[in-house]
Amino acid sequence: MTKLKLGAIKDDKPIKVTVELPAALHRDLTSYAEVLSRETGQTIGDPSRLIVPMLQRFIATDRGFARSRTTSGTS
Repeated sequence: MTKLKLGAIKDDKPIKVTVELPAALHRDLTSYAEVLSRETGQTIGDPSRLIVPMLQRFIATDRGFARSRTTSGTS
């Protein structure tokens, strides 16, 4: 079993986001969605649904960012 940084995606109300991605990144995002679908058994029809949880995970695990929030007092 592959250890991915993301787990199952919450079935939240969709949010419209307009982002321009390089083609290579879009291919990687599509591949990641396919692997995540196999791992979780949850079909991810639109790979763009991964962008928000990936950003949330990235921010939540960025130690430098956490330190800067602590020293600046931002929550």
